[in-house]
Amino acid sequence: MTILAIIGGSGLEDPDILENPQKLVIKTEYGRPTELLHGRIEGVETYLVARHGRQHQYSPREVNSRGDIKALQQVGVEAILATTACGSLRAEIDRGDLVVLDQFIDFTRFRAITYHDSFAGGLQHTAMARPFDDKLRQALIATGRELSLPIHANGCVVTIEGPRFSTVAESKMFRLWGADVINMSTAPEAILANEAGIPYAAVAMSTDFDCWKEDEAPVTWQEILAVFKSNVDTICRLLTRTIGQLRDGIQ
Repeated sequence: MTILAIIGGSGLEDPDILENPQKLVIKTEYGRPTELLHGRIEGVETYLVARHGRQHQYSPREVNSRGDIKALQQVGVEAILATTACGSLRAEIDRGDLVVLDQFIDFTRFRAITYHDSFAGGLQHTAMARPFDDKLRQALIATGRELSLPIHANGCVVTIEGPRFSTVAESKMFRLWGADVINMSTAPEAILANEAGIPYAAVAMSTDFDCWKEDEAPVTWQEILAVFKSNVDTICRLLTRTIGQLRDGIQ
């Protein structure tokens, strides 16, 4: 039976989607990961990671992505579905829309983003041209369309360091670079999942238009969280149905 994991973003710290959830404490060589819950979804063994902690106590820079991915690798996870709140950099991606990511731009500066800090044990350069697993992506897209959700089949996310939001100049620059949405989490996580050899896909929910859209007031964190929380049921339906579709395993 395929073993899956969900890494939940802002607003999805404690969804009631796991059957018989049990807390796990796991140690890794990269420190203690975020608390793991273990249970089942649609009969599939599933681990749930609250990226920012159950009380959202970890800032983007504090998230131990190396520990989280390593812990999932240690328990035998074979595929990861991640969710994230994001700001839209495109007029056609409205609030509440879902974007199945296919590319990222890493604009972080101070995070641990690799397991290969040293080549003492051998040279390591991980291919990253297509960082999101296409089979998982297609499953999310097909399920989203089946559920008649406002879903975009492609999107490039730029991950910034945070926790501050972008300036108007930065937001406009990211648009020129080809980014479609912006967040503070995907790039380190996706990089590490690829290095660990775990297929990874992410669905981003647009909560605002970032600050490039100057005919609107700059968004606040409270407004972002309100939009995401109002759509948690949508995300949970998408994840639950997708996992059901993946029940027979990922080849």
